[in-house]
Amino acid sequence: MEERAIKILYQGGSGEIVEKKSRFIATLEKIETEEEALAFIARMKKQYWDARHNCYAFVAGKNQELQRCSDDGEPNGTAGRPMLDVLLREDLHNLAVVVTRYFGGTLLGTGGLVRAYQKAVQEGLKNSVVIEKMQGRILHIFTDYNGIGKIQYLLAQREITAMDTVYTDKVEMMVMVPVEKLEELQTAITEGTNGTAGFQLGELTDFAYIDGEIKKFKNF
Repeated sequence: MEERAIKILYQGGSGEIVEKKSRFIATLEKIETEEEALAFIARMKKQYWDARHNCYAFVAGKNQELQRCSDDGEPNGTAGRPMLDVLLREDLHNLAVVVTRYFGGTLLGTGGLVRAYQKAVQEGLKNSVVIEKMQGRILHIFTDYNGIGKIQYLLAQREITAMDTVYTDKVEMMVMVPVEKLEELQTAITEGTNGTAGFQLGELTDFAYIDGEIKKFKNF
């Protein structure tokens, strides 16, 4: 079965909005377990101990199987669930968000609260780093100097970046290939080099492109 790319929080951030003098501060952090999420939430409640509400939502797991949220004293369904809905709508995995509210003295109403909490989460996401993690396999490509230009062209066509290239009497390239592109790439290189290129399969791993660089992750 083909593995799909998964959006995860790489670097948490925070954002703040003000609605009718109420301050809504969203703080996001990457988590992998419920224990990590609860520890983060406890930390935020301690940090913002003087706030009226510290509402939260978190989601984790390859299929977002772990989902929790809390209104923390706001009217039922006006905070935690709308916050969780933002995370699910963005198809995000392995992150928690706490939205802290300092009450400004004016009631916002049910619809106003839902909009404010969702807007705060979106503001926090703008100031965070979200990446697409996908499954790939390291592929070693062996070729003579005549084939290197063609191979580089085929890799560039597929937006695949070489992790390392070693030049001796021949050329060895090490590339990270998304699993769904592996078979097609090998066929294209074989045809493009008239069968002179050789291959060796390396490890299967999760990876992402971050600032143009490949970063490997432990698998889900």
